[in-house]
Amino acid sequence: MAHPTDVRGGGVPLLPGVRALDNAVWAALDGPHAHLAERYGRAARYRPQTYAFAALADPADPAAWADLHTLVGPGTTVRVKPVERVPDGWEVLGEGEGVQLVDTALRAGPAPEAVRLGPDDVPEILGLVARTRPGPFLRRTVELGTYLGIRHHGRLVAMAGERLRLPGWTEISAVCTDPGHRGRGLATRLVRAVAAGIRDRGDTPFLHAAAGNTPAIRLYESLGFTLRRRSRVVQVRSPGTTGAGRALDVVTRSTGRTPIRPAAADGGR
Repeated sequence: MAHPTDVRGGGVPLLPGVRALDNAVWAALDGPHAHLAERYGRAARYRPQTYAFAALADPADPAAWADLHTLVGPGTTVRVKPVERVPDGWEVLGEGEGVQLVDTALRAGPAPEAVRLGPDDVPEILGLVARTRPGPFLRRTVELGTYLGIRHHGRLVAMAGERLRLPGWTEISAVCTDPGHRGRGLATRLVRAVAAGIRDRGDTPFLHAAAGNTPAIRLYESLGFTLRRRSRVVQVRSPGTTGAGRALDVVTRSTGRTPIRPAAADGGR
């Protein structure tokens, strides 16, 4: 169940546009990241190998789940958040609780030693992700926004970047440090540097973490983030047959090009 909390940060006025954060993946796919979306009606997901989540305009609306079924096809595994109830026919393969934190007192600033990461760095990024397991990161995730890294003797040892982008907000994600280089404040410097870039374009940083990841939550709170919301995250498999009268073809909303057959999901990775 989701538990939203007004963000006041010790006297800071309630932030404008904060309700978009209640359904952040949808707000991104329906807004600044629409060009990265595959969409059918009131359901959308990121293109393959970009981000592993789908979204619903209203997770409590059975019609939105029917649109998601049409979008992904029968017997497909997909992750969705936030979700309180999964409709009959959808198999829950796994679930967990996540937390959302927003910037209310972060001291942002550049990290002179940080370098911009791009597509050529993806193999090395995936290696760091495999060693540190910061959360879902796929081959095209780097296209979602700015990613910064710190190298030691030429080897990538720490990283942070941008993932979801919605009106007025940008998520900081993939914060990780190689186990052999922890305790040097690398993650803190990268979070502050990524946040500085987000603020420069007028957005407010926010981030997500697993509810059980107490060390990460404590770190983010010490940097000036405020816990705003807890929500249920599910990995589900769509029903094995298509909805009556619905085609499996989908339209990529941003381009309006000829409908294409949706690619298989990433298996929730």
